[in-house]
Amino acid sequence: MKKKAIVVGAGIVGLSVARALADKGYNVTVVDKSARAIGASVRNFGMVWPIGQPSGELYQLARKSAEIWKLVCDGTGMWYNQSGSLHVANNDIEWTVLNELYDIFNKEGRPVQLFSKDKIAKHYPYVKQHSLLGGLYSSDELIVDPRIAVAHVSNYLCELMSVQFLWDFPVTEIGVGYIKNSEKVLHADFVFVCSGHEMETLFPAVFNETPITKCKLQMMRFQMPAHDTIGTSVCGGLSLLHYGSFKQSSSLPLLKKFAEENYPLHLQHGIHVMVSQHEKGELTVGDSHEYGNIFDPFDRSDINDLIIQYLNQFMDASDWKISESWHGIYPKMTDGSSWFFHSPIPNVYILNGLGGAGMTLSFGLAKKLIDAIE
Repeated sequence: MKKKAIVVGAGIVGLSVARALADKGYNVTVVDKSARAIGASVRNFGMVWPIGQPSGELYQLARKSAEIWKLVCDGTGMWYNQSGSLHVANNDIEWTVLNELYDIFNKEGRPVQLFSKDKIAKHYPYVKQHSLLGGLYSSDELIVDPRIAVAHVSNYLCELMSVQFLWDFPVTEIGVGYIKNSEKVLHADFVFVCSGHEMETLFPAVFNETPITKCKLQMMRFQMPAHDTIGTSVCGGLSLLHYGSFKQSSSLPLLKKFAEENYPLHLQHGIHVMVSQHEKGELTVGDSHEYGNIFDPFDRSDINDLIIQYLNQFMDASDWKISESWHGIYPKMTDGSSWFFHSPIPNVYILNGLGGAGMTLSFGLAKKLIDAIE
């Protein structure tokens, strides 16, 4: 008889764990408190982003995730675009950092190229040319639309891997071999808790003892005229201060000093600006980072204004129109760890704290962790 596993949380982390378990032959049930996934997994860029992961295990997990994402997308007919990424330089310090990163990444075997200003102008005309010096292009990165991706992955697991889903099932208690809500008890050999920042209500003691916090980020969607395309996901210079993989650049402290002098408010609000484009031509732009355990429920217009201000420094976005603004909340480790995986009681596991890398690490990380349990 197949072993049974329950996954709590139908966001991308929970779905990735469910896929890894089903691939190992488990009888898997996914439960979620809502009628559909509405958390951080549908409130992000939809970027699968190996370029941001440090070399070694994390980069390889991101590459593995990208492979599985494409497999799932092909299996459901869901749109995706391996459009790569372009980090642009608009001053000498940014250009120096990009040149250093090119040398490092090229030696590591990453698929990167340095693009001249003229090449960027030819292929990506929405990138502003006024102060542009060049850019670092990587072909690793792909885009899905997060607003439909989670639903498609759920359908994939249900139809092709026989994973069962129980929606509107708010879990109130988890013990050895079972979960329950106010009306029903479900039994299984293993339970995996992948419910994001809700870990604090299911396992409050574990949450309080873990070096973890929550992060609120603000994002926007824009409409372009006439279904035009930007060609790739584009990032400004502040993004070089955000991702762990870029810390290898010896000139990064100079860029940080430059940002402190010229963009103090952006740094204060954790703003770095990126733009991705989805199937219908819509553009997702963001974001900011506010850390803590409780947040104002309202979005701040001044933060959105700072994001738009910086966007217009490297993208020709003057005729883009905002269609939506929102925020998401995700858990993030505070000790430098890339995730939290813990068993508080026998055969119950918590996976949490992936920060903003949930879409990127999800499938690869889940496979690694489930393989280790076997």
